Amino acid sequence: MSDVRGVITWLYYRDLPRAMSFYEKVMGFSLEVDQGWSKIYRIRDGAYVGLVDGAHGHHRANNIKPVILCLNVEDADAWHEKLRRNGLKIEEKPRESERLGIRVFMFKDPEGYTVEVQQTLPGGLSI
Repeated sequence: MSDVRGVITWLYYRDLPRAMSFYEKVMGFSLEVDQGWSKIYRIRDGAYVGLVDGAHGHHRANNIKPVILCLNVEDADAWHEKLRRNGLKIEEKPRESERLGIRVFMFKDPEGYTVEVQQTLPGGLSI
C-alpha cells in the first residue's frame, strides 16, 4: 500500500510568465497552487507539473534539458489537433511505434523542455 497522494514534476524557467502562458493557454492545464516564484498546474488527479522561476528555486534554469514530460492520452491525434488550434507549431505528426506499442509525437515547450504525447495502442503496455 502506497501513501503517495500525487506527483509533481518540477521544471525551471528563466521566463516564468511565458512558461505559465504556454501551460495554461496551449496545454490547457489549470493553475492549482500559486506560490509566487513557483506555480503548480494540474494535469489530472494526482499528476502535476510545477513551473519554477529558475532564479529562486532549488535548481537554476539551464540550457541542458534532460527531462521529458510525457503525457499518456486516449487520442494522440486529437491532442495534436488541439495543440495546433491553440497556436503551437508542431513539425512532428503523430506516428506509431510498434516496438513500444504507442502512437506518439513530441515538441518543445518555450524554453526547450521536451513534451511527449503518447497514446497506448491495443496490446501495448498501459500505465
